[in-house]
Amino acid sequence: MKTFNLKPSEIEKNWILIDAEGVVLGRLASQIALILRGKTKPTYTPFLDCGDNVIVINAEKVVLTGNKRNDAMFYWHTGFPGGIKGRSAGQILDGRFPERVIIKAVERMIKRSPLGRRQMGNLRVYAGAEHPHAAQSPVVLDLAAKNAKNKRSA
Repeated sequence: MKTFNLKPSEIEKNWILIDAEGVVLGRLASQIALILRGKTKPTYTPFLDCGDNVIVINAEKVVLTGNKRNDAMFYWHTGFPGGIKGRSAGQILDGRFPERVIIKAVERMIKRSPLGRRQMGNLRVYAGAEHPHAAQSPVVLDLAAKNAKNKRSA
C-alpha cells in the first residue's frame, strides 16, 4: 500500500468558529493547534498547510486554572542591557489586547518554521463576540461540550 500524500491543488480549507468563553486556555490552544496543522483531517500531510481557518471569539473570557492568572508570566526583551520585561497572563487579559494570550499559547504549540508561520496566519482571534467573517459561514465547534474538564467557571 502506498503512502497518501496530499497535493497542494487538492487542499480544502474550511472555516471553524470557536467560542472561548469559560474554556481552559491550554486545552483550547492545543485543539486550535491541531486544527491549524490539519491533524484532525484524514488527509493530513506534514509538509503542507492543509489545516483549517480558525476564528476564536470571546478571547477575553478564557479561563486559567489554579493561580496561573497571576503566576504565568510572558517575557520579552527590549534589546537594551537589563531590558527584560514581563507581564502576567491576568494583566494581559485585563489589558488592551486580551487576544494575545490565546495567540501566544497557540504559537508556542505550532512548529517554529516557515510552514508554522503560514499556519498561524490561518488563526483569527477576537476579544469580543463579533467577528467580520460571517461571509465565510464558519462551522461552530463547541469545545466546552467535548470534555467536562474543558469548561470552568471564572
